[in-house]
Amino acid sequence: MEELNQAGIPDPSIDIIIALGMHRKHTREEMEQLVGPAVYKRIRVHNHSAAAEDCIRLGTTSFGTPIEINRLAVKADLRIATGNMEPHALAGISGGIKAVVPGIASRRCIEHNHSLSQQFKAVPGHPDNPIHQDMEEALRFITVDFMLNVVVDHEKHVLEAAAGHITAAHKALISQAASRFVVPVKQTYDLTVVSPGGRPKDLQLYQAIKALRNASALTRTGGTIIMAAECPEMLGNGIFQFWVETMKDRQTMVDQLKREFQLGAHKILHLDEVLTKQRVYLYSALPRPIVELLGLLPVDDVQAAFTESISGQGKSIALMPYGSLTYPQLP
Repeated sequence: MEELNQAGIPDPSIDIIIALGMHRKHTREEMEQLVGPAVYKRIRVHNHSAAAEDCIRLGTTSFGTPIEINRLAVKADLRIATGNMEPHALAGISGGIKAVVPGIASRRCIEHNHSLSQQFKAVPGHPDNPIHQDMEEALRFITVDFMLNVVVDHEKHVLEAAAGHITAAHKALISQAASRFVVPVKQTYDLTVVSPGGRPKDLQLYQAIKALRNASALTRTGGTIIMAAECPEMLGNGIFQFWVETMKDRQTMVDQLKREFQLGAHKILHLDEVLTKQRVYLYSALPRPIVELLGLLPVDDVQAAFTESISGQGKSIALMPYGSLTYPQLP
């Protein structure tokens, strides 16, 4: 803020947009916590809206994604992106262009980009994939003048930082982000005990599924996963919840999503990837009926579930206390 003021840009000319994508809005208290009380008093802070009327269509990528971006950002004379970088199952790596797509993009834009995951798979830690390339094509239609990205640990301590041109600065941090969180492993395990890593990684099941998928990569087919994830905000997405509560069964949901991708409900595909290979116990604040409808096994005692799962001889066990930030890499 001080740099902008010194350059002749006063506080009333500055807006901060929280790059929510399609995640829930922040409350006023959360906004203040995010930017800090001093900045919150000085600068207008906005939740991004992915509604079509709040975005401006700028063009279409070669993959057919409509680039529709937050109206306030499009009309700005200067755009600065900030964020953190870590491996990402869908895009390969977060940070960089993700502040724009999906960060401040329309629902249509986000849904079409995410639907590419039906055709293409990313390797966590590597952005060289069509899904990330599609995101970067947004820069053909809207510029980002400056970017600051950081790599942080599970306690939000800054480990590395890079600033400058959005693609060059992002590229400079890729190897550092990957080396921090992509973990080489020599084998799969009979039992994996995983936690997403606490708030905010386990605020909702929508987010906690990331840790579950990472645990699945570490667990043998036919093995067992025990996940402890509080999920005080329940499933975290209304469409996801509607499908789980009303659709006939998981196979029906999967078949329909393969015919027609729907953002939010797509998390059922991620769950199915795991549940077709492993048994999953969940310790959480979710009501027992919801856990069962998800196809998971609710537990009230992690220790009891663990003791039951290791009965028998020679069980190999993996522990993942920060599962959302741990990406196993098998040979």
